[in-house]
Amino acid sequence: MSQLTSVSVLPSEADAALAKETSRVLGSHLGDDEQMRLRILDGSSSETVRLPAAAVRLLVRILEEMARGNAVTVIPVHAELTTQEAADTLNISRPSLIQLLEDGKIDYRRVGTHRRVRFDALMRYKRQADAARRAVLAELAAYDQELGI
Repeated sequence: MSQLTSVSVLPSEADAALAKETSRVLGSHLGDDEQMRLRILDGSSSETVRLPAAAVRLLVRILEEMARGNAVTVIPVHAELTTQEAADTLNISRPSLIQLLEDGKIDYRRVGTHRRVRFDALMRYKRQADAARRAVLAELAAYDQELGI
């Protein structure tokens, strides 16, 4: 299993501007399931590479986020995170995450005395929690309308 080892860095204003333009250009040339050929110019030499459509879509998404000034981290779905990395991903405290793990709300495994959380299990919990939050919000909105608020 792979560990999360990358660090996110906020893009500079120049990087954000370049990302915006590049995402626009790449996005306009991307077909549904077509490979993309890119020519890399390096001084006096050039080389053409082929990229799968899925990789180009991911690259466009990364560039769009950078254009908004957001830091981006790519994490393999099967990556295992430490409890601190998992807590940071959910934007909660580490003790709160430990409680979720102990309550069985997020699957994890132990490596010696340490807990490891698979990224896909963490995202599954996040999707479920977000869906539950949206359902409660919709219920509250309906109740407000019923009361005429």
